[in-house]
Amino acid sequence: MGRFVLKRFLSFIPTLLVIIIFGFIIIRVAPGGPFSRERAVPPGVLANLMAKYHLDEPIYKQFLRYFWDLLHWDFGPSYRLRDFTVNQLIGIALPVSLLLGSVALLISVFIGVIAGIVSALKQNKAADYTIMAIAVTGNSMPTFVVGPLLMLIFAIWLKWVPTAGWIDRVGTKALILPVITLALNQFARIARVMRASMIETLRSDYVRTARAKGLSMPTIIVRHVLKGASLPVVSILGPALADIVVGAVATERIFAVPGMGRQIMNASTNRDYTLLMGTIVTYAIVLIVMNFVVDIAYGFLDPRITYK
Repeated sequence: MGRFVLKRFLSFIPTLLVIIIFGFIIIRVAPGGPFSRERAVPPGVLANLMAKYHLDEPIYKQFLRYFWDLLHWDFGPSYRLRDFTVNQLIGIALPVSLLLGSVALLISVFIGVIAGIVSALKQNKAADYTIMAIAVTGNSMPTFVVGPLLMLIFAIWLKWVPTAGWIDRVGTKALILPVITLALNQFARIARVMRASMIETLRSDYVRTARAKGLSMPTIIVRHVLKGASLPVVSILGPALADIVVGAVATERIFAVPGMGRQIMNASTNRDYTLLMGTIVTYAIVLIVMNFVVDIAYGFLDPRITYK
């Protein structure tokens, strides 16, 4: 187990390095630049700015300089928000996105697992059809459609929750709409996967044996079924977090949440090289760590899985 953990941890290094290299090159070779304006910057001023931020150097020197700073966890200065460093901007935005994403993921897993269990136990009955209809609908609607629709119904028509803003301005109610928007799609996926896994597990031989011994269905489900049936759900938690991260960019924009999504949008629009690279590297680390945790969790859920 320890050797597997070490190998998986070391495998993150080349993965992260590839992300950094490709991200850096793609950002640099794309048209435009951080000092492009509708009104052209005077050549002398532009030359001074390029020299100040070392953008007049060959791209390999720029990368080596950036990578050295990155090894010291220094993302550099923001080219457009010059009163802040990228570390400061990410330090402000990342906790907001982590709170939003973690709450959405926990809710989607909790409700999705329960819905999948109920649907499997009530297979081909009204409850099953209702849950699967909701799941298919939720899986078919992207976040940029769900968000404005929820805002229209619950914020504008019913006035139950604020239309936009964050906790520091409007209180904890600010979490409700963005969390539901992010969780709906993942709830749908988890419910469908859990249902299929539960149905397959309930038909296995050891469940039949447990029934023959006279064990009650709740006991069979808790002691024998849930652990094995939850493995496919665990396997999709990594991609689920990735989808939440991607969906959060649009969701945070819709609900004016001051998270990483806002920084990505601002960095992309303004061609802020360092800020955009900082968000890419930060998200890559979060997703890699999440996938690592999922891999380790397999061993605790199913002793039959070995890490040799």
